[in-house]
Amino acid sequence: MGVIMPAHPIRCRDVTSAALRARRDRARSAARSLGVDAVLVTPGPDLRYLTGYDAIAMERLTCLVLPSDGEPTLVVPELERPAALASPAADLEVAAWTETEDPVAVCAGLVGDGAARVAVADDMWAEKALRFAAALPGVEQVAAGVLLDPLRARKDAAEVEALAEAAAAIDEVHAQLGDLLRVGRTERDVAADVERAILATGHVRVDFVIVASGPNGASPHHLVSDRTLERGDTVVVDIGGTMPTGYCSDSTRTYALGRPRPQALAEYAVLQAAQQAAVEAVRPGVPAEQVDRAARDPIVEAGYGDLFVHRTGHGIGVETHEHPYLVAGNDEPLAPGMVFSVEPGIYRPGSHGARIEDIVVVTDVGVRRLNHRPHDLVEL
Repeated sequence: MGVIMPAHPIRCRDVTSAALRARRDRARSAARSLGVDAVLVTPGPDLRYLTGYDAIAMERLTCLVLPSDGEPTLVVPELERPAALASPAADLEVAAWTETEDPVAVCAGLVGDGAARVAVADDMWAEKALRFAAALPGVEQVAAGVLLDPLRARKDAAEVEALAEAAAAIDEVHAQLGDLLRVGRTERDVAADVERAILATGHVRVDFVIVASGPNGASPHHLVSDRTLERGDTVVVDIGGTMPTGYCSDSTRTYALGRPRPQALAEYAVLQAAQQAAVEAVRPGVPAEQVDRAARDPIVEAGYGDLFVHRTGHGIGVETHEHPYLVAGNDEPLAPGMVFSVEPGIYRPGSHGARIEDIVVVTDVGVRRLNHRPHDLVEL
């Protein structure tokens, strides 16, 4: 599941210039098919996906101007030119602006006079989107996600292996939880050790750590607190980070400090079966919502439907949460190369909670699970 926390820029590795050019070519083709004349991409996951440059988001404008026809230009502040040229974006035309220039006007000039429609990055700051609207009067703005999300949703072989590497690294951290979860420790103490372990297993950034014990486990996005772990607690541990490749990990397991209450055990047995059923439902052509239904139906049938309060999964790649989303109403067919979480949960307010989360890949014939830690409720 994961809660995205503030992050520091990372340096992508193992992404080739050819792969980045191919992504930009696909983005241009998608733009043309949608009648978009140019795509404007400011710092964020889309910029990293298209250029390999994890630029700093700040008041000074950095923007990739990607015309649907013509060569792209990366516009950067002069003081950020060295960082851009040290990144995989060095194979692009890099135009640096000085403190006395208007970078929005520079970008508008690169868009050209004949543009009628531009796509702006979904996470572009409103201040910058409004400045672009003023600099390009009469030009319609649309969200770039309509053309970039489908491209990012289908990973190539190198991306899948980067995500497999990330999954193996986070599995190593979960393998250490038996030593870290102890009666008398606080959630915060455990989380500090988990953060160190995430970095020690090859991640360059800790993106989130959830250690939710006892009643805190009933809050899916609880992070950590000073609550002391007690005998009989179940503990939901949801953790993830970013690897040097720029790709993310995310996995959840639930642990027990001694023998849990019978109600928690009964719920967990249903949850384990539901997660397995959802993974088995993954195959090409299946609507995304059908995987959600496969997880939800056993939980509803057992009488716990109102305790499963979130979607079954989310895509993962250069962001922890991206397309596709496994939720009722999303009839998008699954396709080979899609990578997402399968993570049903059962949450009993004021008492306890449980979640099981694996990252899986849609293959040509079915599904590949990237996380391999046991699913049983381990009693510590």
